[in-house]
Amino acid sequence: DPLLSDFCSITGASPKDAKRYLDKHQRRLDAAIDAYYQEGGGRTTVASTSKLNALFEKYKGEYPSGDEISIDGTIQLCQDLKVDPENVVLLAVAYELKSPRVGEWNKKGWVEGWSRLGCDTIDGMKDALTRLRAKLGSDSTYFHKVYDHTFSFARTEGQRSLAIDTALAFWNLLLPTGLTGGALKHDLTGEDIDMDGEGSFGWTDEHTQWWFQFLTEKGGKGVSKDTWMMLFDFIRSIDSQFLTHDAEAAWPSAIDDFVAWARATGKVLTPEAT
Repeated sequence: DPLLSDFCSITGASPKDAKRYLDKHQRRLDAAIDAYYQEGGGRTTVASTSKLNALFEKYKGEYPSGDEISIDGTIQLCQDLKVDPENVVLLAVAYELKSPRVGEWNKKGWVEGWSRLGCDTIDGMKDALTRLRAKLGSDSTYFHKVYDHTFSFARTEGQRSLAIDTALAFWNLLLPTGLTGGALKHDLTGEDIDMDGEGSFGWTDEHTQWWFQFLTEKGGKGVSKDTWMMLFDFIRSIDSQFLTHDAEAAWPSAIDDFVAWARATGKVLTPEAT
């Protein structure tokens, strides 16, 4: 049973407990794992604040008067956790620890965030990363929270928008994760035409590449917060041919322009052609 194996590998639970939680939560892996941890499963002790403070001091390095772990400390942390600094799971960690900017962690967020996750050792943090990666991919609500936090996290201090290349880089981490794991699963109530017989009713990786192509060709100053936030809803609600797009609805102009561009370039059908 793949779900049983995934539950055990992520939580370290016994097969008996794994089956019990999966059955109780209609075999939804994300919900079963959340319930397991919320009910105290896998945690035998409360995270030690003193241990977390010591780890913070270690990664803070040679800035004794500062109250932040900066880029150098982050690189060392990633090496110890055996995770690539550009792995999407670090966006979930940034959300959990309320990191203000890329490669920066303040002490309050560090201690409170890891405490909530029940971690006070590197091994415990490694386990948490495995859990967070599974949750990020499969849980729409959690993905949305991490996605929203990423805009502020990735933005240059003092700027209201994201540079296009920065936005593309973070979308390139997040969107495939949500599409593959189901967090960005289609939420359309109507039925789309199944053009290829494979049940591809909504946004796919191909649509992501079109979005990137459109933004690259369009250029401009950057991606606004409104465009970033609303793209999540657009991806989950739109059909694969954009036939249900309502140009009179309150979508950001960038999304309306994208739909017009996709129709003009023949990537999707025009409403008149159906």
